Amino acid sequence: MSVAPPTSITNHLLGCLPNNERSSVLEQCEAVELAFGSVLCESDCSFRYLYFPTTCFISLVTTLGGNHPLELGLIGNEGMLGATLALGVNTASCRAVVQGPGTALRMRATRLRRILCDNQMLKRILKHYLYVQLTQLAQNAACAHFHEIEPRLARWLLMTQDRAHADHFHLTHEFLADMLGVRRSGITLAAGALQSRKLIRYRRGNITVLDRRGLEMAACECYDALLKDHARLFPSHTPLPAREGSRLKRGQDETQAAD
Repeated sequence: MSVAPPTSITNHLLGCLPNNERSSVLEQCEAVELAFGSVLCESDCSFRYLYFPTTCFISLVTTLGGNHPLELGLIGNEGMLGATLALGVNTASCRAVVQGPGTALRMRATRLRRILCDNQMLKRILKHYLYVQLTQLAQNAACAHFHEIEPRLARWLLMTQDRAHADHFHLTHEFLADMLGVRRSGITLAAGALQSRKLIRYRRGNITVLDRRGLEMAACECYDALLKDHARLFPSHTPLPAREGSRLKRGQDETQAAD
């Protein structure tokens, strides 16, 4: 479904481009509304369209055998779906499902391939973003192996909040269990613990973040590690809004004060 283009650029990758190059890319895009649960690509299939999220966010998931799907990563307006075209690869490595409904800028894969032949700045930006995605995948794998469910859930809720740009969103226990690759009972206990500490409110799949700073302190160190990797390559476009309670922001403020 096509919608009117947004009045301002809200995708950070496109925002990194100089004005003239960004305009030429936007001319090849159309703004679309993406519904929750929409499948944008399947594993081992060629991309037909590429997506630059603006207000939606996308889960990258995989399945092994008859097991439930497992989330590998999240894409919000800090990134894009289909960045591997910058490496000459037009095949999706996993399934992409809309987790948070909203808008995105969509482009045909054939058009992006033509643009990348001439736009070296965009190609460099997408390669940097692919590195960020690679570190996210590695961090998620280590996190699943070494960390308990409660701090993992806190990290995942923070990442979701960053991309939802809201303090509330809808996620069922079953969905959370699938995304983290754990039993539903484990999610029930972890969510209950976070709720008892008044960090979140959870009722019938509706989650509200009550204490952003407290949730950051409850999360494992993987959350900060992912933010720092992104900020190192995209210093002017971090995926985290400038929240007063951000541990990363507080660390930057303390460094500046020391200087």
